[in-house]
Amino acid sequence: MGNSMFRGTLLLILVMCLVNLLVPAVSADLTTPTGQEGLTEDMTHLEDELHKYHKNMDVWFMLMLVAFLMLFIKKFEWGICLATLLVLAGSFITYMAIQQFVFGEPWSQDLMILSIFCSITVVIAIGVFLGTVKMWQYFLAGILFAPAWIAIDWFMFGYLEGVVDPGGSMLVHMVAAYWGWGVILALREKRAFNEPMDTSTHSISFVWLASMLLFVLWPSFVTALLPADLVNWGMFTAYMAGLGSIIAAYFTCMLLQKRVDPLVYTYALLAGLVAIGSPLISVDPWTALGIGLVAGTVSVFCFVKLHPWLCEKAGVLDVMGVHNLHGVPGIVGAIFGAIFAAGMVNIISLVGVLILSLVTGAITGLILKATRGDMDESLMFSDNADFLGWKPEPVVTEDGKVVAPASRSGEKILNE
Repeated sequence: MGNSMFRGTLLLILVMCLVNLLVPAVSADLTTPTGQEGLTEDMTHLEDELHKYHKNMDVWFMLMLVAFLMLFIKKFEWGICLATLLVLAGSFITYMAIQQFVFGEPWSQDLMILSIFCSITVVIAIGVFLGTVKMWQYFLAGILFAPAWIAIDWFMFGYLEGVVDPGGSMLVHMVAAYWGWGVILALREKRAFNEPMDTSTHSISFVWLASMLLFVLWPSFVTALLPADLVNWGMFTAYMAGLGSIIAAYFTCMLLQKRVDPLVYTYALLAGLVAIGSPLISVDPWTALGIGLVAGTVSVFCFVKLHPWLCEKAGVLDVMGVHNLHGVPGIVGAIFGAIFAAGMVNIISLVGVLILSLVTGAITGLILKATRGDMDESLMFSDNADFLGWKPEPVVTEDGKVVAPASRSGEKILNE
């Protein structure tokens, strides 16, 4: 069933491409209009588009870095990169197609930025269930995610009035976490608990690098759609919130574990940047610092205490701990947005986003489960399933034997 669904999906994509070739809209003039007013009195529309061009590119770069943030399982590195690219392609193309051919939206920097926001959201979301589905299904997941994200976007800013979330605490981070959780609750893949998650200094160094670069680029993400006169404000509060979580995450790690767990700290240091998304331009830099302190503390506590308890009770594994960095800090941000700007409407949005994300994620999870077919446990969390030239490092067992990691042909003892 899985192979037939794969072939059917490819056929559908080919048909869509053929139809697009025949649609006159795709040959429309894509040059940027000139002589139009911009978002501020002293800027033109053309200047606005150029201003957003660089932020657009920064967000694309951030999306690629998210892959490296998840690149710590030493036998499952190439697969994460490929999954990121496939889900990006599926979600971006589907989002743009819906916006152009269903809603008649013209291509613009705003539309491109919203589309890459959609894609970076689902790239984060697959971190919840990475390694538990077949590679082609990440492409399918991206296709299925785009209409769900459009619906949630409409709920927040079309159905509701006055929701404050310029930097995506809810629309990006909460959606990513709870849509991903909807998927794993439907998949019910308990074998994920058997994965030892072996790491190496090299693989964790990728995570450090990705986390630090994401920190630097984050203001481009949260201010991407703001008018130019608000960009500085968003940059000030974003960096201050991030510095708050850098401090709080470190001291909370020391308090709870006596030393720093790099796979907790490299994630939790970004929690302030997640939480500042809603109150981004509603607070001053020093309040933002306080929000970052709260978010960093909460994120570490979630990784260390809440994560194992929640996964055990739910019977599913959040592979990358997305809930701890994006889910709970996203809720923190939505609450601070309600306190400092929007009031009750942000709380209503928070609840609605959580429910809609879980439901649409569960629908996707059921589809992925139905189309996955048989998947041997040895092919989970392994680059061996999809790549030529993969050479895993030997594993030393407790009794000192060197064993080649499991592959399709089974384990092989290298020294008897």
